Amino acid sequence: MMQTVHVALGDRAYDVRISAGLIADAGGEIAPLLRRPKVWIVTETNVAGLHLDALQDGLRQAGITSEALILPPGEATKSWPFLIQTVEWLLAEKVERRDVVIAFGGGVIGDLVGFAAAILRRGVRFVQIPTSLLAQVDSSVGGKTGINTSHGKNLVGAFHQPSLVLADIDVLGTLAPRDFLAGYGEVVKYGLFGDAAFFDWLEQNGPALAAGDASLRAEAVRRSVQMKADIVVRDETEQGDRALLNLGHTFGHALEAATGYGDRLLHGEGVAIGCALAFELSARLGLCAQEEPSRVRAHLRQMKMKLDLSDIIGDLPDADGLLALMGQDKKVIDGQLRFILAHGIGQAFVAADVPRDVVRRVLHDALDANR
Repeated sequence: MMQTVHVALGDRAYDVRISAGLIADAGGEIAPLLRRPKVWIVTETNVAGLHLDALQDGLRQAGITSEALILPPGEATKSWPFLIQTVEWLLAEKVERRDVVIAFGGGVIGDLVGFAAAILRRGVRFVQIPTSLLAQVDSSVGGKTGINTSHGKNLVGAFHQPSLVLADIDVLGTLAPRDFLAGYGEVVKYGLFGDAAFFDWLEQNGPALAAGDASLRAEAVRRSVQMKADIVVRDETEQGDRALLNLGHTFGHALEAATGYGDRLLHGEGVAIGCALAFELSARLGLCAQEEPSRVRAHLRQMKMKLDLSDIIGDLPDADGLLALMGQDKKVIDGQLRFILAHGIGQAFVAADVPRDVVRRVLHDALDANR
């Protein structure tokens, strides 16, 4: 059963369609957007091996031809060299401003291809077909695109909304358990920052969802996307409420930088650990009861997810080193760190005056438990 979430951004409005079988049906979904019956697909090796033939077959059935660029998998692809490769390929293919490029993959591909589309000819349309849970519930919606640099994560990019998002629930069944649970870290975030009833629902349904229940997966994606769409419509370029979507990310991005943006720590794993740390920081500051971080940790543990620094393989910087990495976060304003903290589950807010010594102590204690 098709579910649609509309992102109401005026002349840049678009739909997020959520259903099983959307990869095979992509041609019919995308055809109304096209001025000529051809598209250009950018994907990565793992996704291509599993799903590219099905996508191209579905496009052909609708009379649409396609060309594909296949990039390496992994966070390292979200970088200058692969951005240049993608843009140069699209130019060599003579992609025009009125054409459509398809970002076919997880969050790395979505962010990279969206940024390439934003800067190509000063803006080419693109369609997101997210193939990971993380991308379906978060990165494919809202128009944030970009790459990482040696200075930090997502520091170069642009706001460029897609023309359509197709979230095929079937594709989630091909994810490795670790990748699925990393995406679930973003799902949990939605309940934690703004919807306590959704967090209650996840506590009840999370294990069955992870075990493969398609209807529960579709509902989790729909509720997450609806929450994000509502916020994006209110605050497209993150001047206010949209910052709440960064719950757990200040800690998480620092941990990703410390681990080299590799397989030691996936983005969603960093978010999950970051959410636990953000609630711990909130409790240390007297903003919420200690029962709240305990409940967060209990659910992450129930889902067999990473929740402690000890779950990260290898050495980490000390507390001051992690604080220094946080200093490169996009949310820094006038040199001051901003955190998303909470008065309780579903009650997050932006805090700009968090004492560094308290943050340092939270990190120090988390690292001590790691030893």
